Amino acid sequence: MLRILVSNDDGVSAPGIRTLSEALRRTYHVQVVAPDRNRSGASNALTLDRPLRTVVHENGDIALVEGTPTDCVYIGANLLMRPRPEIVVSGINCGPNLGDDVIYSGTVAAAMEGRHLGLPAIAVSLNGETHYDTAAEITCRLLTMLQQVPLRAGNILNVNVPDVPLSEIKGMKVTRCGTRRAPDVVYTQMDPKGNPLYWLGPPGEKLDTGPDTDFAAVDAGYVSVTPLHVDLTAYSVQEKLEDWLQKTGVIQE
Repeated sequence: MLRILVSNDDGVSAPGIRTLSEALRRTYHVQVVAPDRNRSGASNALTLDRPLRTVVHENGDIALVEGTPTDCVYIGANLLMRPRPEIVVSGINCGPNLGDDVIYSGTVAAAMEGRHLGLPAIAVSLNGETHYDTAAEITCRLLTMLQQVPLRAGNILNVNVPDVPLSEIKGMKVTRCGTRRAPDVVYTQMDPKGNPLYWLGPPGEKLDTGPDTDFAAVDAGYVSVTPLHVDLTAYSVQEKLEDWLQKTGVIQE
């Protein structure tokens, strides 16, 4: 039986992870290790300045108190789930993780940590907050496919599901990440003592929504499946950078 470590960034009691874990437990061995509260936007943050403790729920789900999604997968895979998980599934996120969203997403970061630990990983997000059952069924179908044709360890799939009934899903498309304009809105208020308060504004407007992007697929009613990797090296720039450093005299032969 496939051993799955399930995490998220919305918190252990969020409807997305509860719907997902219930669906997966019908077929697989599942251990949930998730933050005890909403940690959306935590990205790949690790907790290094204090110890962490856990709370075990009656159903066996484990909440990591004040932990991040990355903490949860790190501790879950290396200690809390035994035998060790064979795959990490993160989600179901309330709201999409499309385009540049993946940089900030704790949902995607949990999957990335699975990849860092040598495990295949899937991040699943719903483009809304209603049809979690649709996203759960899509995840189950992907896992069935992955058992027939395994995903190599170290690979990450970022899956975004339209918020519609399963019968209205048009299919799946392999996509690339689109892009957004840089966000520039900050809301300000004053507290009763006259101190300023700041709230981050909405994401930037969609910029690159080409037909092969995740934005386009989800908007058209398709499940978007985007393969991700974490090698951030800009290989195409290396030679130009070396030439530039040579010209500036920084590099001496």
